[in-house]
Amino acid sequence: MESETPTPTPASAAAIHPGIAPISYLLGTWRGQGEGGFPTINSFSYGEELHFSHHSSKPVIAYTQKTWKLQSGEPMHAESGYWRPRPDGTIEVVISQSTGLVEVLKGAYNAEEKVISLQSELVGNASKVKKITRDFQLIGGDLSYVVQMATNATSLQPHLKASLKKL
Repeated sequence: MESETPTPTPASAAAIHPGIAPISYLLGTWRGQGEGGFPTINSFSYGEELHFSHHSSKPVIAYTQKTWKLQSGEPMHAESGYWRPRPDGTIEVVISQSTGLVEVLKGAYNAEEKVISLQSELVGNASKVKKITRDFQLIGGDLSYVVQMATNATSLQPHLKASLKKL
């Protein structure tokens, strides 16, 4: 008699690994508009989509991001990575950008206030960028963030900010 190999069933969409529960509000797709600038570049606006997903068997969130020009829809930037919250309120994030730049960030989250603050431990494959910070906050159901950057020529300066709505 032949034995049947059971077909794996996908984890329930509602199942959340306890390790990511404090920041599970991020899960899903967020879309909106942002503004960018820096002392060495002209200011600009952009459309943006973030996607956070996970599998219930792993205490990690997968992250993808893409931006586009508002007028033409032409792609501007993309990045992907992983967010790993720790039980002590700290978080580790790795991000690979379409430009070749890689970030290793560490920080903290406040589950009650729905705030996440990240600072770069390493910015790799970047000749000019020396430090990056990313601060996220859920405000009235919208996900807002501010990215700051320091280069060889500048101290830490605002670079990007956006407000995104969950789809």
